[in-house]
Amino acid sequence: MFNIAIFASGSGSNAENIAKHFLSNPKLKITLIATENPNAFVLERAKRLGIPTFLFTMDELRNGSVLSKLIEQKIDFIVLAGFLKMVPVEMVRHFNNRIVNIHPALLPKYGGKGMYGDRVHKAVIAAGETESGITIHYVNEHYDEGDIIFQARCSVLPNDTPETLAQRIHELEWEHYPKVIETLLEKMG
Repeated sequence: MFNIAIFASGSGSNAENIAKHFLSNPKLKITLIATENPNAFVLERAKRLGIPTFLFTMDELRNGSVLSKLIEQKIDFIVLAGFLKMVPVEMVRHFNNRIVNIHPALLPKYGGKGMYGDRVHKAVIAAGETESGITIHYVNEHYDEGDIIFQARCSVLPNDTPETLAQRIHELEWEHYPKVIETLLEKMG
């Protein structure tokens, strides 16, 4: 069995979608949902799903306390689902090629520090792009620069707003992220 930790900072729709997907797979268990945001709605979603939560401070993330907790919980794999903070180098090294993230654009374009959510969609539309999509990638020491695992595309329509584009991007995330994670873990195990 693989013990999975999901890190999220906000609403947690991707976290919930992933957790529900894995309910039917006895080999994959969402062991905990972790956040640095005490007001994140993901905590409510986790409670409804009966998944333990772990609330931590940024100091605890930086000083290794979070890594210690993950080791103590026997976590095998980490999924970032709307987690907006930099993962410390020590955690990246400990979980080498076992931390994945999803980005709401086709990397390497529109990535990096500060590029998340509607900021990405606004930039894509402002640049006149005709397509956008999602990128699932491994996490390394730099924002959005880890090796790309999977991409899915959608059109950017002439009358798109950041909100309408975001909805199509969310649909791609919900469709593909759980399946890609499952495939990666099956290959590992």
